[in-house]
Formats: sequence, C-alpha cells, structure tokens
Amino acid sequence: MAATYEPIATTTLGSAQADVTFNSFSGYTDLVLVYAVKTVTANVDMNCRLNGDTGSNYSSVLLSGTGSAAASTLVSNGTFAYLNWYGYPSTNNNSNAIINFLNYSNSTTYKTIITRANNANNGTNAGVNLWRNTNAITSIKLYASSGNLDTGSTFTLYGITAA
Repeated sequence: MAATYEPIATTTLGSAQADVTFNSFSGYTDLVLVYAVKTVTANVDMNCRLNGDTGSNYSSVLLSGTGSAAASTLVSNGTFAYLNWYGYPSTNNNSNAIINFLNYSNSTTYKTIITRANNANNGTNAGVNLWRNTNAITSIKLYASSGNLDTGSTFTLYGITAA
C-alpha cells in the first residue's frame, strides 16, 4: 500500500511563545508532526494535548538513552502526552522529533501517538502515548513543560493518505 505525505501547515516562530496549535486538518488516514525546537528554559519536556483535553486521559511509555545510560518511564492517567524524555530541547540545541498520530479521525477507538525525539547533547527517546478518548483529533497543542518555545523553532504537520 502506497502512502503519500502532504504538507498541511508549517510554523516557524518569529518570537518566543508558550505553545503551537494545529487545528485545521481533515481527510487523511494519519498525521505526522515534525519539529525542531529550542526553549528559553533549559532542559524541559515537550508535551501535547489533544482537543484541549486537560483531564487524566493520557498514558505514556518512554524508552530513553544517553549513550552511557538507559531509562524508561511509565505515566498512567496523565494530563498530557509526553513527547520526549532525554531528547528534550534546551536553550542551545534543538530537540528534533517525529510524532505519528495514528488513525486520528476514527471515532470508535482510542488514539495512539508514537514519538521519536533526540537532542545531540542530551540523548534520544522513543515513546508510545494513548489518548483514552474515541473522539476524532481536531486540535493538536504542543508546549514546553515550563517556559516558552524559542524563536526559530519550526513545526510541520503532514497528512498521510493511504492508497
């Protein structure tokens, strides 16, 4: 089965801001979000909320490594999806990530989010998140756990159509 990535929207921050939200997408099988982010506060996590949901409806599993150490973490009943752990952004190095939102418009299943993030100075991680909601995803909000996303950070959302 062939899949086609279509760019939906790209945002490059002209100034520091608290978050980036995508809320105009439809007609795709899956969504892929790619970012290169710096933050104004050192060593913070990148997080995601779907459809403005701040309830305890997210579960996250992350596997991380630094090249000399490995770790894992599990969060049940979280209020957001974790996008990174050791792959976190910093004030002087980008965190680069690819985030897959699988079957985002299905209205009968919970939503799965697969993440891969890295920062050359800190480490890398892979993760799986579950949003325990059967609603279609209509809004994706990305934000740092503290402080702002820095000027020059870029975010691109792609839609995938399966042939």
